Amino acid sequence: MKSPHSPLTFVPPPRTTPAIPRPRQIKRVALVTVPYHSGVVESAGTWLNVGFVYIAGSLRAAGYEVDYYDAMSLWHNADDIRKRLEDFRPDVVCTSAFTAAIVAATGLLRLAKAVDPEIVTVIGNVHATFCYEEMLRADHDAIDFVVRGEGERTLPELLACLNAGDDPAKVAGISFWRDGGVIATRSAGFIRDLDALPTAWDLVEWPIYKYRAKKDARLAIVSSARGCQQDCSFCSQKLFWRRGWRARSPENFVAELEMLHAKYGVQVAMLADEIPTLDRKRWERILDLIIKRKPGVRLLMETRVDDIVRDEDIMDRYALAGVEHIYVGVEAGEQATLDLFKKGSKAEDSRRAIEIINGADIVSETSFVLGMPGDTPQTFHDAVELAKLYNPDMAFFLAIAPWPYADLYPQLEKHVAVKDYSQYNLVQPVVKPEAMTLEEVERELGRASRNFFMHKFQNLDELSDWKREFMLSVFDILINHSYLSNQMRDMASAKRMPDEVKAMLKKVSAAKRDFRQGEARTFAPIP
Repeated sequence: MKSPHSPLTFVPPPRTTPAIPRPRQIKRVALVTVPYHSGVVESAGTWLNVGFVYIAGSLRAAGYEVDYYDAMSLWHNADDIRKRLEDFRPDVVCTSAFTAAIVAATGLLRLAKAVDPEIVTVIGNVHATFCYEEMLRADHDAIDFVVRGEGERTLPELLACLNAGDDPAKVAGISFWRDGGVIATRSAGFIRDLDALPTAWDLVEWPIYKYRAKKDARLAIVSSARGCQQDCSFCSQKLFWRRGWRARSPENFVAELEMLHAKYGVQVAMLADEIPTLDRKRWERILDLIIKRKPGVRLLMETRVDDIVRDEDIMDRYALAGVEHIYVGVEAGEQATLDLFKKGSKAEDSRRAIEIINGADIVSETSFVLGMPGDTPQTFHDAVELAKLYNPDMAFFLAIAPWPYADLYPQLEKHVAVKDYSQYNLVQPVVKPEAMTLEEVERELGRASRNFFMHKFQNLDELSDWKREFMLSVFDILINHSYLSNQMRDMASAKRMPDEVKAMLKKVSAAKRDFRQGEARTFAPIP
C-alpha cells in the first residue's frame, strides 16, 4: 500500500543559539494549524480546529489581534505559510499538534523564526503536554514555549507576562528552555465554567469546511464537554484531562448550534467530546432542546459502548434530535485484549451497542486496533469476521500507535520498530508483531478494509433508503479520497461487486459532480 503520509517539507535555517523572545509589545498572534496529511481525517471532509476557535476568542478578549490560519485544511505549503506570516506580521506564532504531526509542527515554528527571528513561538496539545522535555532539548531553537493542558487562560497569561517584562517561570502550565535546561512550571488548573469561554467563530474561513458524505454540507466541529473518565491504556485523553470531566450547560450548547446554522450556514456538526453522554440527565436535556428548537444542524458523535446500551430506551430521541452518525470504539473482540486496553467494557456489549444504533437507523461506526506484538494474519482475518458479525455500517482497521506517554507504552516499547513520530498516524504500522513484518501488517490492514467493505457492498439492500445513499457516498469517498483508495479501487474493479452497485456508484459520482458545478455557478462573481 502506498504510504498516505504527505509531509510538508520545510527548509530550516541554520541551528543557532536561540534568542530570548524580544521585549517589544506583543499585539498580533497567529494561530496556525500544522499542514500534516495522512489520508485519514481529511478523507471524509474538511475539519476545523475548534481549540483554536476558543483560544482565538480568549486572545481577542485580552486585547490581541488574531489570525486563525488553518494551513492544514487549506493544504498550504511552506511558501504559502511564509507569505501569510509576512502579510500578517505576527509577534507570536502558535501551533497545536498531535503526535504524528509533531515533526511538521516543529518545522512550522522553525519557518516562523526564519520569517522573523524575534517571533515568539508556542506549541500545545497532548504530545507537547507530555513530551515537552524531549521537544525542548531537541528543538529549543524553534520552540520558545510549550503550553501544557488547556490554553485559553495560560496563553494570554504568558503573553501578558512577556509584555510586562516579567519572568515566565511565574506562569502556570508552561515549559521552556533556559540556561541549558528545561523549566516546567506548576500545572495550571482546569477551566470550570465552559459556558463563559469566548469564541471567535467569525474568524473561521467557512467555505472550506465541508462534509463529503452529505454533498459537501457545511461542517463545524463543536464541543459540549471536556474530559474523559475512561482508563484506556493506549489512549492519551484520560491523561490530558486527568480523568476529569466538565460540561457546558445544555442551553448554552444548543444556542451555539442555532447560531452556527443561522449565521454561518452550518448544516452538520461533529462533536469533539470524548464522552458527550456521560451525564444522562444533561444529555437528555440537550436532545430535548434540539428536538424543540430545531436548530437545523445534524450531529456526528463519538461515545462509549456502555452509554449506548444504557440509552437504548431513548435512542428514538437521538434520531429525532438529528444524531445521524455514532462512533463507538470496539477496538477488539477478545475480552483479554479489551482488558489489556482497559476499555472497561464487555465484548458482548460492543455488539449490542452497534445493534442499538442500527436499530435507530443511525449510521454506526467502529474500529479495531491491530498490529499488537502477538498478532498474526489470522488475527486480522478474525477481526474482519467479527466486524461482519457485529455489523456496523463502517469499520476501520487501525495500526496500534505507541504513544510514548500512554500506559501501554512500556509493554510495546521493545516492539516499536519505527521512531519517526510522523508515522504514528494509526495507518502506518510502527509496532512489529513477533510473527509478522511491518509490510505484512500494512498489507493485512488494507486487506481487512477491502474485505469488510466488500461485504457491505454486497448487503446494501439491508439498509434503509437514506442509509443506502449515505453508504454509497462513503464508498465513493473511500475509493477516491482516502488512504484506502488503492484497496477500494481494487475492490471496485472486482467481479464480486454487483453491477447494480457499480451503477449506483457512478450515479453518486455524477450527482456530486453536478452539485459542485451548480455550487460553483451559485457563487460565481456577478459581472
